[in-house]
Amino acid sequence: MALASLPASMLAAKIDSEVKGVRLGVQTYSFRQVTGSGEGDPIDRVIQLMKSIGLGECELFGQQAENSLGVPVQRRGENVDRKKAREDLRQWRLTTPLAGFRGIRKKFDDAGILLYAFNLSFRDDFTDEEIDRGFQMAKALGVKVITASSTITTAQRVAPFADRHGITVGMHGHSNTKDTNEFATPESFAKAIAMSKHFAVNLDVGHFFASGYDPVEYIQSHHEHITNLHLKDRKKDDGPNTPWGEGDTPIKQVLQLLRDKKYNIPAYIEYEYRGTGTPEEEVRKCYEYCKQALA
Repeated sequence: MALASLPASMLAAKIDSEVKGVRLGVQTYSFRQVTGSGEGDPIDRVIQLMKSIGLGECELFGQQAENSLGVPVQRRGENVDRKKAREDLRQWRLTTPLAGFRGIRKKFDDAGILLYAFNLSFRDDFTDEEIDRGFQMAKALGVKVITASSTITTAQRVAPFADRHGITVGMHGHSNTKDTNEFATPESFAKAIAMSKHFAVNLDVGHFFASGYDPVEYIQSHHEHITNLHLKDRKKDDGPNTPWGEGDTPIKQVLQLLRDKKYNIPAYIEYEYRGTGTPEEEVRKCYEYCKQALA
């Protein structure tokens, strides 16, 4: 009778994907083929795939959350008025009930999956109201971290909202080192960290390595400022994404560093290379790669 009175989310068996003390999970962009509504609710499908693979925590790709809650999905080949579509998305964000995001969190809780971070990339076309709404969405999702592929100029506008809401924003870098307004270099990340006590780094080890930097050294020096890692393999000198083990990125060394130093930094698979199997099969391969690296 006592158990029956507890919420279902408290009864769900937590999926444990931690290996040798290293928190392993997935950026749900890895399952981007379920972003739209072709296979039913994208959140339900993401959870089903994670449970099948055995991954117990994630960073939620924002587009999947928004599509789950009713954002119209644009099909490839449609003649779209991009300016109107952007304004429609903005208005949807500002007016859609936040209860829907709380419902998404409950689905992950009920499945025994930790929803750790919300991926919403603040860009230059965001209004202040839209930025603020992004933090409200994150709170409704019950997360304390937003990850964002942003710009330095936009980050300056986001900083006071992060401080007001008390939510950490991990700036995600790419390998575009030529554009000084993009996050890619250690210097650009340092600028973000200096803007707000709630700014940190969502380090993509593949992009960082392809930009010419050593992710192992960076993690050792700045681990206290890293929200989570994205794991992928790329060739050096801004080379392409590759199946894991075929590129030059020191994924194994990164994972072993987390293990040996006991850094509490989640390491999330981000499947971006051109695989031969389904996304489920390829993410499963990546998860096995991680387990072997930590054995």
